[in-house]
Amino acid sequence: MLAEQGARVICEVQAKLQPLLSQLEGVEVIASGQPLPTFDLHCPLMSLPLALRTSLETIPAAVPYLAASPERQRIWRDRLPRGGLRVGLVWSGSPDHQNDANRSMPLARLAPILAGSPVRFVSLQRELRDGDAELMRELPNLVHAGCDLADFADTAAVISLLDVVISVDTAVAHLAGALGKPVLILLPHAADFRWMRGRDDSPWYPSAKLLRQGAFGNWDSVIARLSDALADASVRFSLTTSI
Repeated sequence: MLAEQGARVICEVQAKLQPLLSQLEGVEVIASGQPLPTFDLHCPLMSLPLALRTSLETIPAAVPYLAASPERQRIWRDRLPRGGLRVGLVWSGSPDHQNDANRSMPLARLAPILAGSPVRFVSLQRELRDGDAELMRELPNLVHAGCDLADFADTAAVISLLDVVISVDTAVAHLAGALGKPVLILLPHAADFRWMRGRDDSPWYPSAKLLRQGAFGNWDSVIARLSDALADASVRFSLTTSI
């Protein structure tokens, strides 16, 4: 939006984001730590909605505004499971996040619905918690791709090859939304302000559905709704592929 107004926009981002975000039209993307060109003004990214006087009605939600690299897609296409509904999965974020205890859940909480599902799951987890690797070995329909993701361009490529993404409140949820991929976002009771309150959709990401805790720490109701959503998605996929 700034570029459309005639500004020369220089965006400094984490190095793992630079390859993906470099495709943004009219924006010069610099990896953190690299020399910055001369600039006149500075604005934190999260302050841009205020600077642009964004309201609920004017939120820019034309998706997708990011796309996967065809080269990265070729690399990943043969490494993912074939056949059936393919669903990306993220159950926890970085343990260093200040709200991690509320936003993340143990893989063991999801294991019962994973084990009984015909869906092919692909783990997009960059970091595994204690016991995750052992439990994944007991879930043959869960393939772990996270350890081979070099950066967010790789993550975008994998997401683009999946049918749906399920994620707690992490960067992967935002990336799936930016790619226009159907995404089920599992939210704690006191969620980040960007998800707003009292709604199961997101004006930022039209392809997202929000599954919220009804009370602090209560993942049971979220997992029950997720189980129903997966069953519905599996039925729709089966009907589509049989036609």
